[in-house]
Amino acid sequence: MKNSISGEASLTNGYLDTTLDWIPGMKDIRLRDLPSFVRTTDPEDMMLSFVMGEVERASKASAIIFNTYDTLEYEVLEALSSMFPPIYTIGPNHLLVNKIVPQNTILSSIGSSLWKEEPECLQWLDSKEPNSVVYVNFGSITVMTPQQLVEFAWGLANSKKPFLWTVRPDLVKGAAAILPSEFAQETKQRGMLVSWAPQEEVLNHPSIGGFLTHSGWNSPIESLSAGVPMVIWPFFADQQTNCWFSCTQWGVGLEIDSNVKRSEVEKLVRELMSGEKGKDMRKNAMEWKGKAEEATGPRGSSLLNLEKLVKDVLLRPSKL
Repeated sequence: MKNSISGEASLTNGYLDTTLDWIPGMKDIRLRDLPSFVRTTDPEDMMLSFVMGEVERASKASAIIFNTYDTLEYEVLEALSSMFPPIYTIGPNHLLVNKIVPQNTILSSIGSSLWKEEPECLQWLDSKEPNSVVYVNFGSITVMTPQQLVEFAWGLANSKKPFLWTVRPDLVKGAAAILPSEFAQETKQRGMLVSWAPQEEVLNHPSIGGFLTHSGWNSPIESLSAGVPMVIWPFFADQQTNCWFSCTQWGVGLEIDSNVKRSEVEKLVRELMSGEKGKDMRKNAMEWKGKAEEATGPRGSSLLNLEKLVKDVLLRPSKL
C-alpha cells in the first residue's frame, strides 16, 4: 500500500488490518494502529489539518522535546532525527524530575493530575500480596458506553483477581458511571474503586502486578518505568500506536478488542497476572524499567540530553 489513505468510519475491518511497510522505524504497523485522527477519508478533516499544521511548525522549531528515552524508541528517533530539527529525548520525565528536583520543596509539590487523587488506596494496597493486584485506569478523558463499563466490570469480577479501579464520574459517555450492585457484592472482598489515584505511586507499589489501561502515553511510559506489564484497550488519538509498540515491539502488552467482551477481559487479565505470557511480559517490563533508570541516572542519555537542551537552546544568545 503506497497511498496515505485513511479512515475509520467508512473503512472495513479488513482494510484497517492492512500492513504498511514504508513508515520509517515502524515496519509492518497496521493501518488501524496509526493515530485515529489521521485515519480519515475527508481531506478537510479538522484534526487532520491541525496535525499537518503542527508537523509544519515542528520543522521550523529550534528543538523538539520527547518524553521518551533512546533505547525505547531507537529506530523511530533515528528516523525523526533525519527529518526534523535537533530532537532531545529527556524521558521518562517523571523519573528525571524525581532525581533532579529536591524533595519536600514547592517545586516538588507541583502535580499534573487533572483529578483530585485519593491516596487512601495506597493503604489498601499495603494489605495485598506482592504482584497480586490489577490496577485499572482508562485515563483522564477516555469515555465508554454503559455496556462497555459492565463488560469490564464482570470481566474483572470473573477473573477472581484483586483490583484497584479508577472510575471517574464522567467515565461513561452521557450517563453516570454506575456499576451493577451484584458486581459490588461479588468483588467487595478483593476490589477497590476510587475516582482517581496517584498513578505513579500506585504503579510502583509492590502489590501491583498488572495494569489495565487505555495506553495514553503517560500510562505506558509510567508503567514501563515501574516494570509493570499491561492489558490495553486503546480508545483514540495516539493510544492505538502506543498499544502496537507495547504489544509487538516491547513485549509488555496484550490488546483488548474495541468491542470489549467480559470473557476476553477475564481471559487477558488472568494471562497478565498468572499466565506464562504474563510472566514473560513482566520480565520484559522489568528490563525496560532498568533501561529507564539508566537513561535518567548519572551520565544517562536523558539527563545528558536535558543538559544539552539547556545549553544549546535555552541559554543560547538571542539573535534579536
